[in-house]
Amino acid sequence: MNPFALKITTAWNLGVVNIGRALFYRLGLRFGWNPVKKIAADQPATPFFLPVSSRQMASDLPVPDFDIAGLSAFGLPAEYDLSNGVPDWHRSIITGGIAPRLPWWQIPDFVDGLGDIKGVWEASRFDWVLIFARQVAAGDDDALNNLNAWLQNWCEQNPPYIGANWKCGQEASIRVMHLAMAAHLLGQVLKPTSGLVDLLRAHLKRIAPTIQYAIAQDNNHGTSEAAALFIGGSWLETLFEEDIDARRWRAMGRKWLENRARRLIEKDGSFSQYSLNYHRVMLDSYSMAEIWRRTLNLPAFSNELIDKLTAATAWLGNMVSPDGGDAPNLGANDGARLLPLADTNYRDVRPSVQLASVLFANVRAYSTPGEYDTPLHWLKVPLPDESVSYAESHQYDHGGYIVMRRSKAMALLRYPRFRFRPGQSDLLHVDFWRGGLNLLRDGGSYSYNCDEPWQSYFPGSAAHNSVQFDRRDAMPRLSRFLFGAWPKTEKVLPLKESAEDIRAGAGYRDWKGASHYRMLTLTDSVLTVIDEIHGFEESAVLRWRLAPGEWHWEGDGTNGGYLEGHGCRLRITASQPLFRCELVEGWESRYYSQKTPLPVLEVEVAKAGKMITELSF
Repeated sequence: MNPFALKITTAWNLGVVNIGRALFYRLGLRFGWNPVKKIAADQPATPFFLPVSSRQMASDLPVPDFDIAGLSAFGLPAEYDLSNGVPDWHRSIITGGIAPRLPWWQIPDFVDGLGDIKGVWEASRFDWVLIFARQVAAGDDDALNNLNAWLQNWCEQNPPYIGANWKCGQEASIRVMHLAMAAHLLGQVLKPTSGLVDLLRAHLKRIAPTIQYAIAQDNNHGTSEAAALFIGGSWLETLFEEDIDARRWRAMGRKWLENRARRLIEKDGSFSQYSLNYHRVMLDSYSMAEIWRRTLNLPAFSNELIDKLTAATAWLGNMVSPDGGDAPNLGANDGARLLPLADTNYRDVRPSVQLASVLFANVRAYSTPGEYDTPLHWLKVPLPDESVSYAESHQYDHGGYIVMRRSKAMALLRYPRFRFRPGQSDLLHVDFWRGGLNLLRDGGSYSYNCDEPWQSYFPGSAAHNSVQFDRRDAMPRLSRFLFGAWPKTEKVLPLKESAEDIRAGAGYRDWKGASHYRMLTLTDSVLTVIDEIHGFEESAVLRWRLAPGEWHWEGDGTNGGYLEGHGCRLRITASQPLFRCELVEGWESRYYSQKTPLPVLEVEVAKAGKMITELSF
């Protein structure tokens, strides 16, 4: 396929309407017809939140021990410059670069010397608003002073609509949701301060004019911005009944919340971004919208939306590791956690699963009390008596996932069902867990704007447990965030479970004619992976990305052999000669902007045939 035909085909797959929306947005900014360049807003003034009376104070709830010198970034502690008592809102926590203070539409997507702009945005997502608010609810007067002082400083340093922190509608939407949840847990929804109202209105004015661009992405931008418009618009409409803008924002938000659930969430619960963390982002956005709907006693969402979110909850619940504290590093991940009310590790998705399960299915996902219940307590959501377990062997064919569970083992097979654009070249990737140990693991994302080779490495085939043909990705890269020539799945072997084992498989043929078929069999003590490969020109490399630690290879490297480590044995056999079989250094990113080394077993062949991997555990 020539490059022009490749781009045309990919554009068609993205959707003509979506391309039109994105193009209209960009042209509107360039030529000035988009109203977002004409908006103006009042500068909000402190206070934003008021003291909480003793009868409103939270009791029997864990209060975060928040040291402002230990703010987090992307789920890990980070060292912000707090020499002025507040973060430098324009300095990147990743590179130290300073973002320009220009009207946001004049700031390019990639600023020289700044690096990844997400390093600037992180402190302005207002996670700290929720931390301070919980301390205020516990009666901490200093926390209230800090909360108002930080918000006042942010407003002074980020006047509407100047600077990088106004550049992204989704970033503005996250701030709206966090402000609303803080007002909810402090009991100040119906009597907010004028400063909070002004801050809210300034954000909604920024989000609404560019919602079509967010919708064109077919991802979490649309769900986040729809949730913010619904929450913020209904809030202002409740306070000011004749507010035409508020009514319009509320209606727009509800419309797109319904639309995005209908389009982006499959019947089996899979989400359009093929990403575990973005799935959580989407689900948390809808959870906050539902909490807000209940708070203001607004009309219920449609049964179709609730059904989709119930399925999406079950999907995320079934991705939790056997020990419960982690989940596969599946798909793109920008480090977002939209509702950080539980003092759990960033990678623990159970608080989101528990909240969504109670809201949309009216059952607990986890019957035993735990830290994952904390968000419900803070948000005043009662826990039902009934519970359900989402952990099961299940095939999500609409999204292209198979989960296999047996005793304390879990295997995940990812295969191409691309109705939406894939974010990573992870075709036929396998994740494997024994309890809480991720023995065979994904590479993660690391960064959306970094130097080579990392920009290509983490989304590429080499960062996944699959077979790479002729040292290229399974899909050609057309731009930073876009792969072309999306393959279709061939020869799907549906999930079959018996008393002896669980079996499933799938295959594909790529744009250059190379084909890969993979079958998994899981018993109580062995995972067997059979790979059949054909159609490549020079070589094929099978990779198993292993849990860090001591692994020892036994064998001569050409006739097969086995690895031992973590109490497991991994054996490779093949129908064709092995050109190379060795342990090499690879890399993984379990937290955004962080990367660490890990051992990778590479098995290289020059002829078509069959390779068999047996992992005994």
